[in-house]
Amino acid sequence: MNRRQILAAAAAGGLGSLAAPAVQAQGAWPMGRPIRVICPWPPGAANDALARLLAQRLQEKLGAVAVVENRTGGAGLVGTTAVLQAAPDGFTLLASAFNTAVMPLVLKGATFDPQRDLEVMARTAQAPLVMVISGQRPQRTLAEVIAAAREKPRDWSFAISSLGSAGHLATIEFNRRTGIEIDMVTYRGTQPALTDLMGGSVQLLIDPSFALLPATGDGRIRALGIATAERSSLAPDVPTMAEAGLPDYRFQSWYGVWAPKGTPAEINQRVNALMQETMRDPAIVDRLKNQVLEPVTESIEATRRFIGAEITRATELLRSVNYQPE
Repeated sequence: MNRRQILAAAAAGGLGSLAAPAVQAQGAWPMGRPIRVICPWPPGAANDALARLLAQRLQEKLGAVAVVENRTGGAGLVGTTAVLQAAPDGFTLLASAFNTAVMPLVLKGATFDPQRDLEVMARTAQAPLVMVISGQRPQRTLAEVIAAAREKPRDWSFAISSLGSAGHLATIEFNRRTGIEIDMVTYRGTQPALTDLMGGSVQLLIDPSFALLPATGDGRIRALGIATAERSSLAPDVPTMAEAGLPDYRFQSWYGVWAPKGTPAEINQRVNALMQETMRDPAIVDRLKNQVLEPVTESIEATRRFIGAEITRATELLRSVNYQPE
C-alpha cells in the first residue's frame, strides 16, 4: 500500500477500524454533542490521517460521536486558536504536530504557551526527516551540495513546508552547522513545496520521510540523507546525515493530541490509553511503518517531558541564530 492509499484509507475510517477492541466503551462519552477533533492542516497530510484515526477510535471504543474539522491557516495557528478558546469539557480536541510545541517561538501571533495553555493527551507517531535535492541539479551527495552552495550560495534555496515545522528548524540548523546562508522560501504545505522542488524553482527541502521518500522514484528529486542514527530499512540506500557529513544531525517530526487547559484528567487519561492501545495494534503498526511513520506509545507524563525537551532544543537553536518570529 502506498502513501496515497493509506491516507485515503484513514480518511475513510479504514485505518481506525483495523484495531482490536481492547478498550471497552463505557457509555456515550462525552454526552450531549459530537466531539470536534480539530486538525489545523489540510486533508491528505499525516496530521489529517492521524486525526481521523483518533476520531474513528473515539467512536468505536468510547461510544462517542467524533468529527474531524480541518481549520487551516496561519501555519497551524488558526486551528490551534480554536482549541485554545474552546471550553475544557472534552468536546474539543487538537490533533496536530511538532509545530504546536514551537509555534510561539516562530510566529508573532502565537501568544500562547503550549505547556501552560494546553493539556497534552498523547503522542501518536513520529517520522524522521529526509533532505532531498531537485533532480535538475547535478549534485549527487551532501558534500557536493555543501561545496557548491559555499561557492555560489545565491544559486541555492531551501523550500520550507511551513513556518515552525520540524523541517523549518532542521533547515535553520543545516545553515548554522555549515555556515552557509541559503535562502528559505516558505510554502503552505509540503505538496506545493515539493511541486516547486520538482520543477527546479527551489533546490533543497528537508521534510518528513513519509512525504518525500515516495517521491524519489522517478528521479525528479533525489534523497541526500536521512536525519536518523541508523539507515532506514525502507530506504537502505539513503545514508544518514552523519554518514553524509553532518555528525549528530538528527531531526524528526512527531504528532500528538491536545485539549484545552482544564480538561478533566480522566478524559485526558482515557484518550491517552486509547491511543496507546491503537498504536500497539499490529495492523496499525505495519501500515504506519510502511509509510516511515513510527507509532508512539507513552504516558502523558512521558509526553510532557518529551515536549519540554523539544521546546528547550528549539529555543536554544533559534536563540543561537538570533531568529525573529515572523
